Order: sequence, then C-alpha cells, then structure tokens
Amino acid sequence: MRILGFSKKWPKLQQPEVTTFRFRRRDRDWEVGEVAQMVYKPRSKGREILGVAQIFCSERRWVLNAEGGELKHYGDYFAVKVVREDEAVLDGFKNRADMVDWIGRTHRLRNVLEPMNKLTLRWVKGE
Repeated sequence: MRILGFSKKWPKLQQPEVTTFRFRRRDRDWEVGEVAQMVYKPRSKGREILGVAQIFCSERRWVLNAEGGELKHYGDYFAVKVVREDEAVLDGFKNRADMVDWIGRTHRLRNVLEPMNKLTLRWVKGE
C-alpha cells in the first residue's frame, strides 16, 4: 500500500469523499481501485496516519492553461480539462489563483508542462 501524504490537515479530510490533485508519479501513476494510506506529514517525526482510502476516480486536469481555454491538448490525450474555480476551492484553496500560485511555488514549471491527476477517494477506514 502506497502513502498519500498531506502537509496540512485540510477540512476536506473529514469528508467521506476526498479530492486531491497530484502530479503523475514517475514510478507508477495512481490508479482507480488502488488503496492508499492517507498520512499527515509523512516525512516528519510528527507523522500521523489518518486512515486508508480507495481511489475511485482519476481525471487529468491542467492547473495553468497558457492557451486560456477550458480544454488543452496533451500528448496522446485529445483534450484535458482545466481546474475550475469550484474545484480549487473544494480542494482547500481560497480560489483558483491561490492554487496556481501554491503549485507554482511548490512544483516550479511542472504545472505548465504537464497536467495533474484529480483523484477522488473514499475512506475505507478513517481516524
């Protein structure tokens, strides 16, 4: 079972369904049906296991769309949707601009070069 880490105890983690945006993993990307251990501060002494959740939906989303449209071409995908304002707010940000800023600072140019996975998870067993 792989670990899905969080650096903040978002209010969304108290819901029965949780969405989170993650870049594609280099080793093996997240898959629908996969079970993951949800962990707060996974690489610190203050590590806290929040529970186990299963991915039941995965969609590609651009965080930053340089073309300004709602859809953008990516590799073999015909079009990938752009993160909407409401999705950014549900993810815990003040607005979409706040999300773009945070991801830009955290992941540098990755938000321009590739889309993210919008993962929707359901708790298998919680806190």
